[in-house]
Amino acid sequence: MHRNVYAVIAGLVMAAIIIAIDLLFFRHHPWERLMVNVGIVLVFAAFGLVFLRR
Repeated sequence: MHRNVYAVIAGLVMAAIIIAIDLLFFRHHPWERLMVNVGIVLVFAAFGLVFLRR
């Protein structure tokens, strides 16, 4: 049960970070926005593999 809660919280935090960065910095730069979004998802995936896999 705890793993599901952590996954949902991590997903919501990731979505909030992506939306905030998109709106604040990359509103008119679609390719840079895509690269940054992919980078954020990869960072969250690495964090999940390292810390939430236990």
